[in-house]
Amino acid sequence: MNTKLIICLVAATLLSTALFAEAQQPKKVPRIGFLSDTLDAQKNRLAAFQKGLRDLGYLEGQNIAIDYRWSAGKNERLPDLAAELVRLKVDVIVTVSRGIQAAMDATKTIPIVMATSGDPVAYGYVASLAQPGGNVTGLSQMSPELGGKRLELLKEVLKKVSVVAVLFWDVDRGPVVQIKEVEVAARALGIQLQIVKVLQPNDLENAFSAMTKGRANALIALTGTNFTYRGRIANLAAKSQLPAIYPGGEFVDAGGLISYGPDITENYRRAATYVDKILKGRKPADLPVEQPTKFELVINLKTAKQIGLTIPSEVLARATRLIR
Repeated sequence: MNTKLIICLVAATLLSTALFAEAQQPKKVPRIGFLSDTLDAQKNRLAAFQKGLRDLGYLEGQNIAIDYRWSAGKNERLPDLAAELVRLKVDVIVTVSRGIQAAMDATKTIPIVMATSGDPVAYGYVASLAQPGGNVTGLSQMSPELGGKRLELLKEVLKKVSVVAVLFWDVDRGPVVQIKEVEVAARALGIQLQIVKVLQPNDLENAFSAMTKGRANALIALTGTNFTYRGRIANLAAKSQLPAIYPGGEFVDAGGLISYGPDITENYRRAATYVDKILKGRKPADLPVEQPTKFELVINLKTAKQIGLTIPSEVLARATRLIR
């Protein structure tokens, strides 16, 4: 056997040994950090996200791991929880609402996927929808003219509505665009608006007292209204005999009257596709933020009966879902 042949055999043996050893090494399991308020509030949404992952071939506990962090409705805990996920060196953080800013403050490098957001440009989360430009991307529940369409729906349901309270939650940038949209529609419909800002949950009772004193006939809750307190808000609206329209169907499931907007549960399912792309090497800066294309009208007939309201048949006919 000549020297060259021996060298080739030795090299082949070493290469095959190295490849075998590499194959025996366990592959790194990607880790997702999931940051949100309360498990109870997010149960259906979380299930949709998990299903989205399964549909893409990710099985929790097998080829992907998820570290959950819940603030229990205490926003002041979000920065520490986001910092924990960063210390765990997760590969991507999935979050919503104030969790987005907390995650952004905690890391400039780990990709952040918004499962849903109000107006991410107005909030400063991304540079633009088409080109986010940083480490944040995902899905928005904002769509042009949504506020105006909700006001038009109220006008259809309440022919004589004259004063509508506009409820928005503690964020100082995002609601500005929404309020402007509602103001344009209000002028066209001859409706007076009463802007009511809520800074924290304890302000809700006073907010509804202000609506009553301002003689509001109805209520619009803007996108970004705290989802965790949807049942409390719906209950206060019913007690105040205020027909109200909300940004999502889950408010109506909790006792609200009407909602018109995107299916947020679908947003969570879609968030899994962003995670998949990022784990496969795409950069958040290059993944455009999705805007909703499908909207649903949900009506709670039990609540309508409770407040003595008859929903016109033409509105009922357009409903995506009725709660009886």
